[in-house]
Amino acid sequence: MIKQISLLISVSLIFFLSMVTSVRAHLEGNTPPPHCELASLDGKPAEDWKTMKGEVIYIDFWASWCPPCAKSFPFMSQLMQEFKDKGLKVIGINLDENLEDAKKFLAKRPVNFSIVVDTSKRCAQDFNVMAMPSTYIIDKRGLVRHIHRGFRAGETEELRGLIEQLLQEEL
Repeated sequence: MIKQISLLISVSLIFFLSMVTSVRAHLEGNTPPPHCELASLDGKPAEDWKTMKGEVIYIDFWASWCPPCAKSFPFMSQLMQEFKDKGLKVIGINLDENLEDAKKFLAKRPVNFSIVVDTSKRCAQDFNVMAMPSTYIIDKRGLVRHIHRGFRAGETEELRGLIEQLLQEEL
């Protein structure tokens, strides 16, 4: 009986890992990001990724209760300031249940990039967000080129280098 349970757990784990891997592989590489119904904090529809072709898009899923998210905000503002004129767009997608929590968070941490909310509550699921924050970098052709989960200060140079590389690529 124990061997059967062990086998069942092993098979379930292998199935789960293969699903996670296949979803990640599906998004990263030469795949467009999923369509999301997003809105600004005041409820107006947000710009669709498809209209941003020709620009590099740094999409960051975040929430007010996430300490690493708070640490990532100065970095994203710095990226926006440094690369906005070279074709970078930074978009923070808030996942708070209560929009007021996001607004309080932002009142303490003003930003120079777009903040939107997932009106359909499906965007994070379609992107397969598994950690907070989760970053998806979209190239000028509109394809997901990099997925980064979490935020640690030591990783900023690698992310900055990747963005510089993508901004230099021809369309």
